[in-house]
Amino acid sequence: MEKRHRRATSHVSADDRRMGRRQGISFLLGFLLFLGCFGVYFASQTDYVQKSWLYPYPYRETVEHYARTYGVDSSLAAGVIHAESRFKSDAQSHRGAVGLMQLMPDTAEWIAGQVDNDYHCSLAKLQEPDTNIRYGIWYLASLQREFDGNDILALAAYNAGRGNVQEWMTQYGWQQDFNSVESIPYAETREYVTRVLKYQKKYKTLYAPHSEGFLSASVRP
Repeated sequence: MEKRHRRATSHVSADDRRMGRRQGISFLLGFLLFLGCFGVYFASQTDYVQKSWLYPYPYRETVEHYARTYGVDSSLAAGVIHAESRFKSDAQSHRGAVGLMQLMPDTAEWIAGQVDNDYHCSLAKLQEPDTNIRYGIWYLASLQREFDGNDILALAAYNAGRGNVQEWMTQYGWQQDFNSVESIPYAETREYVTRVLKYQKKYKTLYAPHSEGFLSASVRP
């Protein structure tokens, strides 16, 4: 009987040791996972990682040039491009929007008529980064003028169309000082405006603009 008790005790002790080892290994793996996640988070907060991977800024000189020309905050323009195409010049949506600033061909032709007095804009020309950025920033500036410098309304119009925003202003009694993003009736547009404003802050923090724009006389309503 005593021998059996010793064997049972020995068996239980071995099980306890195995359980203890498994718990120790689990704790160690969990701790290493925590350290890894913390390390990834910490690394993602560094300027180098954010500029290289999260918020890159290709075409910066072009963006800042046309932002100065047309009187737009360059960080806002960068935020629009990041939201629209993540700075991919060959981006094309299923709706037919083209390029860095995701302009519709018919909108681009209208812009070309306003900017260049030429109502023809080929798809190849619209895909050129310089043309796309120039037309997109001009269009953003025209929307800001139309909505008295209200970035929320201008961004909503860039996404949903100026006609929809004008209709919402009439329907809901919005004024030019409107600042309630959550009141925008289209979920896609609410999320778009929120993202762009977030990206604007990121680009303003990470990249000190060489200089901010002034409102150019060449931007016509």
